[in-house]
Amino acid sequence: MSEADEIIVTDTGSTDGTVEKLRELGAVVHIHKVEPWRFDIARNIALSHVPKDADICVSCDLDEVFEKGWRAKLEKSWSEDVTIARYKYNWSFKSDGSPDVQYNLSKIHSRNDYKWVYPVHECLKYIGTKAEKAIFVEGMVVNHFPDNSKSRGQYLPLLELAVEENPDNDRLMFWLGREYIFYQKYDECISTLERYLKLATATWNEERSAGYRFIARAYQGKGDMHSAKLYLLKAIAECPFTREPYLHLARLGYMLSDWPLAYFAVNEALKITKKTNSYLFESQGWGYEIYDLGAISAFHLGTYNRSLELAEMALKLDPGNARLEQNLEIIKAKLTG
Repeated sequence: MSEADEIIVTDTGSTDGTVEKLRELGAVVHIHKVEPWRFDIARNIALSHVPKDADICVSCDLDEVFEKGWRAKLEKSWSEDVTIARYKYNWSFKSDGSPDVQYNLSKIHSRNDYKWVYPVHECLKYIGTKAEKAIFVEGMVVNHFPDNSKSRGQYLPLLELAVEENPDNDRLMFWLGREYIFYQKYDECISTLERYLKLATATWNEERSAGYRFIARAYQGKGDMHSAKLYLLKAIAECPFTREPYLHLARLGYMLSDWPLAYFAVNEALKITKKTNSYLFESQGWGYEIYDLGAISAFHLGTYNRSLELAEMALKLDPGNARLEQNLEIIKAKLTG
């Protein structure tokens, strides 16, 4: 953040010397306790410390790093009538350091036109008087480097509170249903996502498809494979141009040794050649796994040449994988035997 005119940090209870380190680097640090904790209140407190005459507020967490040159790109795109800016956000990275899950984020805004809302998965709400205007800042990139050892235990109760406060908010309802999966609360997941799918505002087909996928995972967790398959087919019908529902259907086919189902799902997935770059993206659908599932199902169906082709592609995407190497040798032996 060193390209900013001023760096203002609100610390909500760190005990590891963060405050001192930030002040040594020239940041203005305020300390506040937020009890009971909620993210929107904490962010609004942080915003309150920014001078009212600031032109642009750039909100950044300590696990987010802007690539150099961001300020010049932002200033080039910004104009007096702009109120909020979007930019590219790399949420996660592959083992080789290249971006994995990538989407657009909007945490840059005019000083007095926004406030943060919702206890968790908070977002900016426009409260200005002039017309809201959004831009996309070309070339501006933020990289996310999370501490995966940190607990996400506070998320579930905060999401339950958020939905209680905003029962018609499809965004929060979806995230609550998804969160239940992480705690293996399958019945709660199913009922919450069924509520989400009935909301009049739940119209984004890619997210609706993900809702059906999470319901399928819940039924799978309950041991009801028939319902899991049914909801994965609904996920495909809702959004047939993403690989994710086909990937999960292929996995289910593999689990059930239903090789025609797995093979069909793989072939349909591979027809899709364009990523949507939404936050719902699952990189496994574009890595070795989808080819591996195809190679195995093709082998069991006796289409050995196709199995070889898919197995070679799987190994190309994950070189050195001993299991994939062994599978490839088995397929070659079948073809030459």
